[in-house]
Amino acid sequence: MDFKNFKMPYSINPDYTKKTAYFSMEFAIDQALKIYSGGLGFLAGSHMKSAYNLKQDFVGIGILWKYGYYDQSRNMDQTLNPIWTKKMYSFLEDTGIKFQIEIHNAPVWVKVWYLNPETFKTCPMFFLSTDVPENDHLSKTITHKLYDANESTKVAQYILLGKGGAKLLDEINLEREVYHLNEAHGLPAAFYLLRKYGGDLAKVKEKLVFTTHTPEEAGNEKHDIHLCHDMSYFCGLTIDEVKKIEGVQDDRFNHSLCALRMARIANGVSQLHGVVSREMWNKYPGICEIKSITNAQEFKYWGDKALYEHKENGDNEEFDTRKAYLKKRAFRIVADQTGKIFDNKVLTIVWARRFAGYKRADLLLADKERFRKLLENKEYPVQIIWAGKPYPMDYGAISTFNHLVEESKNYKNMAVLTGYELALSKSLKQGSDIWLNNPRVPREASGTSGMTASMNGSVNLSTDDGWIPEFAKNGVNAFVVPQADYNNWPTIEQDQFDLDNLYDVLENQIIPTYYEKPEEWRKIVHTAMDDVKIQFGSDRMADEYYKLLY
Repeated sequence: MDFKNFKMPYSINPDYTKKTAYFSMEFAIDQALKIYSGGLGFLAGSHMKSAYNLKQDFVGIGILWKYGYYDQSRNMDQTLNPIWTKKMYSFLEDTGIKFQIEIHNAPVWVKVWYLNPETFKTCPMFFLSTDVPENDHLSKTITHKLYDANESTKVAQYILLGKGGAKLLDEINLEREVYHLNEAHGLPAAFYLLRKYGGDLAKVKEKLVFTTHTPEEAGNEKHDIHLCHDMSYFCGLTIDEVKKIEGVQDDRFNHSLCALRMARIANGVSQLHGVVSREMWNKYPGICEIKSITNAQEFKYWGDKALYEHKENGDNEEFDTRKAYLKKRAFRIVADQTGKIFDNKVLTIVWARRFAGYKRADLLLADKERFRKLLENKEYPVQIIWAGKPYPMDYGAISTFNHLVEESKNYKNMAVLTGYELALSKSLKQGSDIWLNNPRVPREASGTSGMTASMNGSVNLSTDDGWIPEFAKNGVNAFVVPQADYNNWPTIEQDQFDLDNLYDVLENQIIPTYYEKPEEWRKIVHTAMDDVKIQFGSDRMADEYYKLLY
């Protein structure tokens, strides 16, 4: 292939001819390609697959992380041990393209790898690496670890994604009408374009669209503006010029705010998150309109076809047999990792996602006595599994993970697993009856794991946050606890309110229905499978991005 004059490798659907490039720090495309950490990557990966399904004029740009995010292993006492292993990918194609960009006032070499659409059924994708012999050691480390804990390295990674990605498009002569930033990490692309267009901000705005995933201001990244300037983040602009664009005189550079002022249009990733984002950002002058496009996941990758087939054919016996088999298969992983044998007839609850404070992984354990009763109930037994990766330097989240590991030593029917990536995620969704999701409202922008759980015959039990208000019909396709007064109550009261309600729903609705009314339970499962398939499938989402944003 002639990468110097790159042409889209498939014929474009006339409904999606707007030429778009999508910039993201992470993509979860296949278990074999470990360049993602969590939800942002899962969402981006599904988007790339749907762009392929719909044959959109669309390319993805990311970074080839030499050590990935990290590999989640255990210490001798079963607690968490992050390790970094060099990754090898024979399926990526060397484009032969190398170019230089400026980082920290010095030239850094960038090498480009290509993922052919046919490998994993995605749109064409390009991955940037600085791990080449021409660079010094420090420059090589830019693409070593996703979300490196060192601030300067992290800023360099943003520069590589944004400036490097924008320059790549020029290098391969691939004209794009839309530059879509998935989160503000790729914002240096906007400053690259600003320099390219001779300082014409209106021209940059025509091209730039922005998706924000963070529902509270403190969670949006800010860095010292002088550090960013010294690192060559702003492509030659002075600090005063940047402050004028950003619209604040603060020395902490707010990446998301600046993206909202440089973009033509932006979106939150659920209806609720759109509302929260508008309330949060509208106090700043000059920001663009913020719409809502609810996140989704690709059905072809995630949904269990056999379950759907038996449901469509009205074959309840085969449906139940298939679900039991999926549970049994997932429980082999539990046995392998923990030495515990789970029973596929028993109601199985799974909490699996990134460990972060607001997601409250260990909320159920806050009432020790009620938790003990739940797990020791002989008449209506339950099994419960936790999995998920904390950030490798988030010691609070790691301590929560370790606390759960310690607690699991007291119960045969409680397990904590490591290695939460695409393959384990899929297995746990297939192996669960209840997908537990209890973030503190309204902290979860979207929370897409519950969508793929429903595509595998699992029922959501959730606080009313993220995508849930758009999907859930309580007791019909999911179970939702009432909202605490999160504006006026202190955190401790919100947590207690949610804890009591989660237990009430489990004890009085979910467990009795599962064991006493199997027909009714199956109906809830079927309804969830129907309701999630189209509305929360990423083909719908990729279509909406073209219609509402591009």
